[in-house]
Amino acid sequence: MLAVDRADFCPDNPYVDSSSPLGYPGVSINSPHTHARCLELLHGNLSKGSSALDVGSGSAYLTTCMALMVGRMGKAVGIDLVEDMVEDSITNIKKSHQDLLDSKRIKIVSGDGRIGYAPRAPYDAIHIGVSLEAVPQQNGVCFFSYWEQLKPGGRLIAFVGPSEGSQVLQQYDKQRDGTIKKTEVERLPVDG
Repeated sequence: MLAVDRADFCPDNPYVDSSSPLGYPGVSINSPHTHARCLELLHGNLSKGSSALDVGSGSAYLTTCMALMVGRMGKAVGIDLVEDMVEDSITNIKKSHQDLLDSKRIKIVSGDGRIGYAPRAPYDAIHIGVSLEAVPQQNGVCFFSYWEQLKPGGRLIAFVGPSEGSQVLQQYDKQRDGTIKKTEVERLPVDG
């Protein structure tokens, strides 16, 4: 995180430890401590040469951090539904990290993140930055379309709960046999 200047990605109060609106309805950047916690949880899956997906990438701050963590041979993809936000995030990256775009270590796309981003799958790490009301169920088992895009040994983290209230940061680890192990990491107040 020290290698990525938050001011390039957050227009208002970039160094205050709170979420901040990004100029689009319902879109904000999470607080630095929330980003730090997410990177801490994904750290083992963001090693040199790994691949990462950031769903609801917003200003691309976290995606840029991920791209640096996976190194020259790694890849990070950010996907966001708001097309103008995607254009803004590319502009943000160009401010200090044009090399990540030139080398294709980072790719920012507009699209429905609920279905992931198959062209660069499978991923070692997936971060879902948008809050989920609930984790989808299939035959009584939690199910995401992301499971197919997550490598065995991969980790997905997501904020689950109502967008206006307390949420749970959940961690999902895909076992070598393809099964998913869920861990409730912590309860959090809504952070944007």
